[in-house]
Amino acid sequence: MEQIEKIMQEAKEQNAIVCYTIVSPEMREAIDRKADETGVQIVDILGPVLKAIEKTSGLSPKNQPGLIHALDHEYFKRVAAVEFAIKYDDGKNPWGLTKADLVIIGVSRTSKTPLSMYLANKQLKVANVPLVPEIPPPEELFKVPSNRIIGLLIDPYKLNEIRIARLKAMGLTDGANYADIHRIQEELDYARAIMQRLHCMVINVSNRAIEETASLILEYLKKNFNFDY
Repeated sequence: MEQIEKIMQEAKEQNAIVCYTIVSPEMREAIDRKADETGVQIVDILGPVLKAIEKTSGLSPKNQPGLIHALDHEYFKRVAAVEFAIKYDDGKNPWGLTKADLVIIGVSRTSKTPLSMYLANKQLKVANVPLVPEIPPPEELFKVPSNRIIGLLIDPYKLNEIRIARLKAMGLTDGANYADIHRIQEELDYARAIMQRLHCMVINVSNRAIEETASLILEYLKKNFNFDY
């Protein structure tokens, strides 16, 4: 109210017009009263718009200043999370593991990347690490709290189908070691051992859509960290 007094007095002295986009009805009324007292011409830009929307939609405005900035903040948090997921995808940079809100681990073709991107749109900074028997996991992974790690497992025959389809899409034969059922079982056993060592939550993604797996993870985070999504 003190700002209104000062601005309206300055407008009177300079013979200026005051145009305003004030959300608060009380503040708009105060400007109207002060305009009558000072003779300053005013233009309420936002008030008529709000009334028109209210009349047409039947919804009442919240009349809460700053909501657009709150939305902007959420938007930029989501963008930052997506950039994080891209930067630390597929074990590219182990330095990001300790900075992540969540780390997803699993063998190839268990939907680690799309799941990371889906959760990034929930403003979570997610890194993911592939588990391969010949390549030891990065040391940084063992510095992440176990309740911040999610392990993904899958039925070996389901994974076999997925990998064969992947090879065909790449124009390769399905006889590669990548899709061999014995190799797949070896990878899953190795991954299971790493997950047991980490004492992390494990989800079987065999017959789950990404959205369903993400929902389980979000519920887990809500329960353990009061994460609101």
